[in-house]
Amino acid sequence: MLSRILTVGGLTLVSRVTGFARDIMLAAILGAGPLADAFFVAQRLPNHFRAIFAEGAFNAAFVPAYSRVLGQGGPQVAGRFADRIFTLLFAVEIILLAFALIFTPAVISVLAPGLDPERFALSTELTRVTFPYLVLISLVTLYGGILNSLGRFASPAAAPILLNLVMMVTLGLVAWFSNAGYAAAWGVLISGILQALLVGGDAWRLGVLPRFAAFRLDDDLRRFFRALGPAVLGSAGTQIALLADTMIASLLPAGALSALYYADRLNQLPIGVIGIAVGTVLLPEMAGRLARGDESGARAAQDRAIELTLLLSLPCFVAFLLVPDLIMLALFGHGAFTAADAHAAGATLAAYTVGLVPFVLARTFSATFLSRGDTATPVKALAVSVVVNVGFKILLMKPLAQVGLAVATSIGVWINVALLLWFALRAGLIAFDERLKTSTWKLLLAAAVLAVALKIGQLILGPLIGQLPRFRSETMLAALAIIGLITYVGAILLLFDRKWFAAFRGSAASAQPIA
Repeated sequence: MLSRILTVGGLTLVSRVTGFARDIMLAAILGAGPLADAFFVAQRLPNHFRAIFAEGAFNAAFVPAYSRVLGQGGPQVAGRFADRIFTLLFAVEIILLAFALIFTPAVISVLAPGLDPERFALSTELTRVTFPYLVLISLVTLYGGILNSLGRFASPAAAPILLNLVMMVTLGLVAWFSNAGYAAAWGVLISGILQALLVGGDAWRLGVLPRFAAFRLDDDLRRFFRALGPAVLGSAGTQIALLADTMIASLLPAGALSALYYADRLNQLPIGVIGIAVGTVLLPEMAGRLARGDESGARAAQDRAIELTLLLSLPCFVAFLLVPDLIMLALFGHGAFTAADAHAAGATLAAYTVGLVPFVLARTFSATFLSRGDTATPVKALAVSVVVNVGFKILLMKPLAQVGLAVATSIGVWINVALLLWFALRAGLIAFDERLKTSTWKLLLAAAVLAVALKIGQLILGPLIGQLPRFRSETMLAALAIIGLITYVGAILLLFDRKWFAAFRGSAASAQPIA
């Protein structure tokens, strides 16, 4: 399990790094004004629908279902199950695409009501370019779910890298397009084609690429739909909160949408590299162990996943909370992206960071229920958190602008994770072992030591680096990164003995194949 997490996390890290390179180009070429706002609206809309109908809901229902059918009926029965799902998914996505292309202006006016005529017209045109990406990425999600159930994680985790590379190419060819927004939008669409070819090719080589088949509602499909319904509601709840960000931010002054985007991009680094990577691997791992009757093994896998998540995410929490402006200025402070833009995005990042730890743990706690085929309980927790989230957005938008939206998001995710934990404890599905309890306090202490080191580093290096003629922010960030790395690793080595590290290696060595 741990080796698979490192595979997914490593490839996701490459995706995030190339994503930052892409965002640096976007910031320099589009800036944080009307053109950037229009593109980010066009990019968000297909991503919202993708998260509702594809990645979020689909994986939560499909991976446990496919693993169960594969284990009970064998590859041939699982293949027929996947063929029927593929046929239905493709038909639904084509209908949704046609509806979205025909009624794009109406959709934009509902989801981003505060756009002025210029941004509204450009958002409509760019959305018609980006929305077909939804069909392609839905196929990628299906292919990836099949591969993940078979213990293959590399190509699905590598696919997003293509999005970043292709967008950088099209942005580099901006002179061939009417403006940079169109260059970025066409990069999104072209990347979807390449991602489908990459992940679909991997499934084809394994002989598990789904094909069109006559639809027949058997027991396996009925069970899948019973799990899919609550999962769709859960994903829709998450996207309602994100859509509320888009809608409310569109009512704020120009640049609010862009500040949210750049802050969220940084916040998504640990969420994607750590939280989603751990959740992606943990779900089939726990589902496989539970199917074999290994309840204790499933719980132990979850405890080690929580431990690893905290180990890797706490340094990000400290850095994002203490030096958000510096991070934004060093990474994006070029071209059209000004110091004022960096300050606005940095304040938004700090607000997101308040909820970073529960963000990265959410997928791990959700796996408690999803691995047992229970998609309804996470929806209950999410429904409450979404109501709280949207309520605080409305309450805080006026006094805090986009920072208030980020604060509301953090409050909502804390509510969500607290409810997931409470439901799991009440049902007796989770019980943290002594090692995890002890490790948590030690990791929090290491994070506190890191925070002190960064503050001292700022006080000492600030006057010295401030005298440099150029690259002051970049130099300061690099210096603090080195100080932080040495401090945190040193604290971990001092606080934990060899048995703690050996247990991770032992867990990885004893992991059994899923299928």
